Amino acid sequence: MTDNAEKYVAAIDQGTTSSRCIIFDLSGAIVAVDQREHRQIFPKPGWVEHDATEIWSKVQAVVAGALAKAGLRAGQLSALGITNQRETTVLWDRATGKPVHNAIVWQDTRTAALCRELGGPDGQDRFREQTGLPLASYFSGPKAAWLLDQVPGLRQRAERGEIAFGTIDSWLIWNLTGGTDGGRHVTDVTNAGRTMLMNLDTLQWDPSILSAMDVPEAVLPEIRSSAEVYGTAVGQLAGVPVASALGDQQAAVFGQACYDVGTAKNTYGTGSFLLLNTGNRPVPSKSGLLTTMGYKIGGEAPVYCLEGSIAITGALVQWFRDQLGIIRTADEIETLAASVEDNGGAYIVPAFSGLFAPYWRSDARGVVTGLTRYVTKAHLARAVLEATSWQTREVVDAMYQDSGVRITTLKVDGGMTRNGLLMQHQADVLGVPVVRPRVSETTCLGAAYAAGLATGVWNGLDELKSHWQKDAEWAPAMEERVREREYGNWRRAVDKSLGWLEDGEA
Repeated sequence: MTDNAEKYVAAIDQGTTSSRCIIFDLSGAIVAVDQREHRQIFPKPGWVEHDATEIWSKVQAVVAGALAKAGLRAGQLSALGITNQRETTVLWDRATGKPVHNAIVWQDTRTAALCRELGGPDGQDRFREQTGLPLASYFSGPKAAWLLDQVPGLRQRAERGEIAFGTIDSWLIWNLTGGTDGGRHVTDVTNAGRTMLMNLDTLQWDPSILSAMDVPEAVLPEIRSSAEVYGTAVGQLAGVPVASALGDQQAAVFGQACYDVGTAKNTYGTGSFLLLNTGNRPVPSKSGLLTTMGYKIGGEAPVYCLEGSIAITGALVQWFRDQLGIIRTADEIETLAASVEDNGGAYIVPAFSGLFAPYWRSDARGVVTGLTRYVTKAHLARAVLEATSWQTREVVDAMYQDSGVRITTLKVDGGMTRNGLLMQHQADVLGVPVVRPRVSETTCLGAAYAAGLATGVWNGLDELKSHWQKDAEWAPAMEERVREREYGNWRRAVDKSLGWLEDGEA
């Protein structure tokens, strides 16, 4: 650790529904937080967009807000790290700095037909060997291909090198480091690995996939490690090294100190994402999981993970609140659900944009099953929470099938971990303890840790591991017989959600 005890590291977390800036001190404790939501744009069923210009202005606002709350000047920051919603795709004009279209969000399903077409006789597995990913509307490469085909004249401009492609990390780094005046066009291995365009072994763009998807190399950012100085910020953060980028789930792995093979974490946000550290080699999945980058520190060997991506968890609570109006605030769901002893036989499968792991079925849609006149809004509230636990259980089972590693403890983070009823149910259906860390903002913490490592604020992973502290733990209390009966009911409910869309529908 450096001698100067007044050093701070800031992290920008650009998420699906909001942007945050958190400033941390040398012990990894939070000094200040500022957060602002941005609009969710739904042009058609299954389409989800963000305004990338709005996102950049919100990011600038939360950086200013966090500095003001902390009473700090930019010059007192040793480094800035970035973490972001991963597959959301932006194309912008290099000369004007303006996006050519709204960003297409990771949840968006408009590329489902394109993905089927790309799959051809090989289907979803066409690029899995190179990328670790199934062909699905989730990933960025097909989104970029769709934009290049649909926006008039865009492909020609892209081939001339006038257009830049990026996930949100690239968009932010480019703007932070100067934008049209020398902004750095880079991404890190964790974000590049979610485009379906990067080869997991070479950690470079894969020419055969670029050709298959018809994405010109001229639009792509340079792939760098997750922890190194990409450039120096200008504007309100002038002089601060921009020194890390990690996709949000990989940042949470880093912030949860899951540095050893076999350690795992689940982040409960809009969706939920369970990652298991598999070490320096990619583990292929035969059970519907993603083989993905974990992180890469400077010139060190890359670390890989198995990931179970669940599309809708926290978003189901938002739907219950906003679309149905049954609760006024997200926190009310715990009180309502706790007013009954069980789900009354009701199950909700939130396949609003298809099902992700372990199914990868874009033809699925949400269902509520098991309804009788006995069921009240309280039972439905409980079914909303339980949907998150059961989807996580399916992912944990798939991880064991692929890796042979049994998770003995699950580290958890994200907003939903405040819900004690949900965390208890999660422990019950997994049959293992669920542990929440003292600093639950592990996504931002991971980005800060990586930026601090790159700039000498911290000395290594052992020092970071020593910062991790337990805040709460839930032990399983459900009988095995009950657990397996309920799991069987959940699996039957999932079956009902499949096959709702015909071929060609989005």
